[in-house]
Amino acid sequence: MREIVLDTETTGISVKEGHRIVEIACVELENLIPTGKKFHCCLNPERKVSEQAFKIHGFSDIFLSKQKKFSEIKDDFLNFIKDKKLIIHNAEFDLAHLNNELSLCDVEKISNEVVDTLVLARDKFPGSQVSLDALCKRFRIDNSQRTQHNALLDCHLLSKVYINLIDQKEPTLNFKNHEVLNKDKDNFNVEYYKKIVFPSEEEINNHQRYIKENLKKNYFN
Repeated sequence: MREIVLDTETTGISVKEGHRIVEIACVELENLIPTGKKFHCCLNPERKVSEQAFKIHGFSDIFLSKQKKFSEIKDDFLNFIKDKKLIIHNAEFDLAHLNNELSLCDVEKISNEVVDTLVLARDKFPGSQVSLDALCKRFRIDNSQRTQHNALLDCHLLSKVYINLIDQKEPTLNFKNHEVLNKDKDNFNVEYYKKIVFPSEEEINNHQRYIKENLKKNYFN
């Protein structure tokens, strides 16, 4: 099963106030393991970044003015996410902005199946903080590089949060909890593990007793 972990950064909160997307990042998972495929770009929003948004992600108007417009990357983006489940934290926000950008290009809204990890976290931990940072802390995921919001880094962190929210662990062959995040913002290498379930002492004893009893039956028959 292929899924896409998706995140965006914007010029501000409200689409109704004309705010636009400045960064899109997507990371592909297959059976909860990163495939290494990603879609990532910064965008020219064709408007100024709000002061509050600049403090959050640090993308300046000068930098963004040199980037491609959404209309120039929309086909590559839609092809990347086509027919795949989207994993998004606070999906309502990201989808509102993505659908707004598509609407401005006269393109239909996103119709993919969506899993909102914010909803999953609220159901799993009612009354607790469920921000990405709070969930990283809860699951002991290293988010020390998250000094500012960065869509690509946030996708990698959300991948690990998502796996923990659905009661999995990250798969590896050496069965050690190990994570490597490169300092290069565009190149995050994260290793993943699946949960190992060990039998209880009672289950082991029952299994051994079953083997002994069946060996006797087979020997005397």
